[in-house]
Amino acid sequence: MTLLYGAVGAGIIACALYMILSRNLVKMLLGFSMLATGVNILIFLAGRIQSRQPPIVGEGQHALGESADPITQALILTAIVIGFALTVMLAVLVLRAWRHSHSIDARNVDSAEALGTPQERELTDD
Repeated sequence: MTLLYGAVGAGIIACALYMILSRNLVKMLLGFSMLATGVNILIFLAGRIQSRQPPIVGEGQHALGESADPITQALILTAIVIGFALTVMLAVLVLRAWRHSHSIDARNVDSAEALGTPQERELTDD
């Protein structure tokens, strides 16, 4: 089962890298979101999928036996929040680029190199 999850995680990451290398900004956005999902699956695999005991310290015991790793769970929750924030930030950038250049092709977006608003550039070109 672990091999299946590893193959699924690797497949998601491969699809994500293919989408990130695209010229379409929306595909890039979805690729970064898929990359975060693939990394979360692989972090989940690194921290053991199942445990044989409930995470309860029994009476008379001083330590917890074999159980799920809470550090892995905390890492995945943190990665989910960071992935969501990255997706929202990139969505804002894609929307801003589309409003400026009316294109979602990365080759047509040159707003990073341009100084000022389009009206200000028209004034300086004259």
